[in-house]
Amino acid sequence: MKKIVITGGAGFIGSHVVRLFVTKYPDYQIYNLDALTYAGNLENISDITDAANYTFIKGDIKDYQFLKTLFQEQQFDAVIHLAAESHVDRSITDPNAFIETNVLGTANLMNAFRNACSDNFENKLFYHISTDEVYGSLGKTGLFTETTPYDPQSPYAASKAASDHMVRAYGNTYKMPFVISNCSNNYGANQFPEKLIPLFINNIKNNKSLPVYGDGQYTRDWLYVVDHAKAIDLIFHEGKIGETYNIGGFNEWTNLELIHLLCAQMDEKLGREKGSSSKLITFVKDRAGHDRRYAIDASKLNRELGWKPSLTFEEGLSKTIDWYLENETWLNNVTSGAYQEYYKKMYS
Repeated sequence: MKKIVITGGAGFIGSHVVRLFVTKYPDYQIYNLDALTYAGNLENISDITDAANYTFIKGDIKDYQFLKTLFQEQQFDAVIHLAAESHVDRSITDPNAFIETNVLGTANLMNAFRNACSDNFENKLFYHISTDEVYGSLGKTGLFTETTPYDPQSPYAASKAASDHMVRAYGNTYKMPFVISNCSNNYGANQFPEKLIPLFINNIKNNKSLPVYGDGQYTRDWLYVVDHAKAIDLIFHEGKIGETYNIGGFNEWTNLELIHLLCAQMDEKLGREKGSSSKLITFVKDRAGHDRRYAIDASKLNRELGWKPSLTFEEGLSKTIDWYLENETWLNNVTSGAYQEYYKKMYS
């Protein structure tokens, strides 16, 4: 029976990965390790809490002694590492938090894994989930591939780039078996509303302004989170040790294009006059170090492992809107208290 610890499993992407592994692999024991910081929410996985092959562990990857004891006791076969500080805006106001979690936290995990395995990694795996932001910014053409040189432009991106390098270094130095995947912007259910799509769904619903950075022409490749979880499953089981796989949606939109599509779908779903939500758009001062364009080339993952997105962006966005409109209690719970102060600080 495989014992797999998934870090950050109460967060946005992590909760979808935990749910997929718990339901798809009843013979695996899945351990969800999460510190339950602001973006970690056990409501995200309330539907699998009672599953026989699921265990939640509250703990912080910055606490090495805790990790060392946990890994020694449990003797995990694999780590799927998603726990991270991930919001660029927050990294600009508090870069040290990103260094501590994303760099030192990753090193702590690998050291605990090494210690528990006594450097005998037979049938073991450390799977590190990263981001396309480590590659920097693209011009109007071109795509990020697995061999694109790293050029991180924000404290968040730099912290993830550093953790990627650490994982590869441990693979080279200690022969720790690993895989890495770098994904594009995710969207879907359970995403904390500091990110663009849930933030704007909530604002449109409440007739609040839609703050758009700069000229709104920043371009991102969007990936439905369920498709990302399926790609992680595939890479975990069939990916080649020591390889990197880019996961993208083949799905580029400028921020303004995305927002106008979102407004149109929201107007229809809320029964509002066509074009009314677009009137909420307001342009705000641009973010420091804002990367102009990201775009992932996921052809290696498609060619070698047969993965491709299951939904168009329009389909995925419609499903995402429906989820947030049907889960107002979840949204209200996570947008109360400290979040309101954060929102005022970032967007007022």
